[in-house]
Amino acid sequence: MVMNSRERVLCALNHEEPDRVPIFFGTSSPTSMLAPAYERLKAYLGIQWEPRLLSKTFQYAQLDEEVMTRFGSDGRLISARAGPAVLRREVSETCLIDDWGITWEQKPGSLYYEVAEAPLRHATIDDLETYPWPDLSHPSRFVGLAEEARRLREETPYAVVALGYLSTFEQIHVMRGLENWLLDLVGDSEFALALLRKVTDLMISGVIPYLEAIGPYIDLITFSDDLGSQQGPLISPKMYRKMVKPFQAEVIAAIKARSQARIFFHSCGNVYPLIGDLIDIGVDVLNPVQVSAGDMGDTARLKREFGDRICFCGGIDTQSVLPRGTPEEVRAEVRQRIKDLAPGGGYFLAAVHAIQPDVPPENVCAMFDEAMKAGRYPLAV
Repeated sequence: MVMNSRERVLCALNHEEPDRVPIFFGTSSPTSMLAPAYERLKAYLGIQWEPRLLSKTFQYAQLDEEVMTRFGSDGRLISARAGPAVLRREVSETCLIDDWGITWEQKPGSLYYEVAEAPLRHATIDDLETYPWPDLSHPSRFVGLAEEARRLREETPYAVVALGYLSTFEQIHVMRGLENWLLDLVGDSEFALALLRKVTDLMISGVIPYLEAIGPYIDLITFSDDLGSQQGPLISPKMYRKMVKPFQAEVIAAIKARSQARIFFHSCGNVYPLIGDLIDIGVDVLNPVQVSAGDMGDTARLKREFGDRICFCGGIDTQSVLPRGTPEEVRAEVRQRIKDLAPGGGYFLAAVHAIQPDVPPENVCAMFDEAMKAGRYPLAV
């Protein structure tokens, strides 16, 4: 039976086999492309490029409907508006301050903007009460969203994916500086817990009115909180469970109390030791399955150990195969991940994080064309 995109996504989310493996391309920031890569792809396809970004700091492109349709993407995005610009401003063409007061700068030759100034680097616990935090619950952020979400739900066949702008651990480390934040967790738990409390409360204050507007219409909501390095978690599982996990659980509980939306959780790196914990707190989909990072490369093992309790999204290697492989090697990578992760449903094919400018357009086409071919159920790979 041929399904539409929403039916296909919901079937896979329920750990059942749809008509084909769902494809996520441009359905979140990490499943998109960097702007220069997207410009190159559109030139290859003969489509005019007018830059639109999901994130200026990370240079994630907002994909066009024509491109998403061409590659079979099964989800469509909705996102909150920008809030009041209390701290946010453009400093120069290559430097900006965001809503949280973080200064970002794009250095010569760099694809991304990098943190140039972490505003809480020297903060004390008393400073947390006087800092000009962003107002994530401001009504201007949600104007027109209910109508937009309803239209996507009622007038299109796609799964509706809400950009959650949710982060606890990672939001703090870019505001505090990673080294300081890791030292806080070990040596100043009072400060670390106060900071986690503040950021978590802000996240919940923003997601509640967001879901009041769009909750009935969305299928997934994103939560991005990088916890891993190439080798393993950035903090020990014991530290994660003690300090970070309870706060992430609060945010997810607030979402699930107000919506049927599934939690699409993004963390790069080798987070294998934490997958059970993510399942515990209600994560439904883990992205991006960074197969170049330690234990995450054994995708058959991931499916065997966790595949009945969590879905996986990603797995197509952007570190080696997509940029340096031949189109046939890319196709073989797609078949391998489908073979490992797709049986019984619960797999969404995507690249590992946003596709980089060094990926040839031919390989992007090979990836998604093979996904459409090899991802049909019953699987033949």
